[in-house]
Amino acid sequence: MKQSYSIVNNILRTEKGVVLAGQNKYLFSVGRDTNKIQVKKAVEEIYKVKVLSVNTQLVPGKKKRVRQQLGHTPDWKKAVVTLKDGQKIDLA
Repeated sequence: MKQSYSIVNNILRTEKGVVLAGQNKYLFSVGRDTNKIQVKKAVEEIYKVKVLSVNTQLVPGKKKRVRQQLGHTPDWKKAVVTLKDGQKIDLA
């Protein structure tokens, strides 16, 4: 079984993430090979909160160019975690 800190890479602090935090939802960057159950257990263990649901999305990498070389950034996975009422993650 994977460690919780290797499943959840970091919490995403974006404009969309701040808006969703008001609705008791938080954005996380997670490993590509993880599933919803693993994300739920990891968030509950790390932040000591109760998770209601987890929605995941694969985000494709972007094409980048450095001079004449073409390349792309890696694909990654995003998770939207909904907490139960009364639960909160401190973003400070």
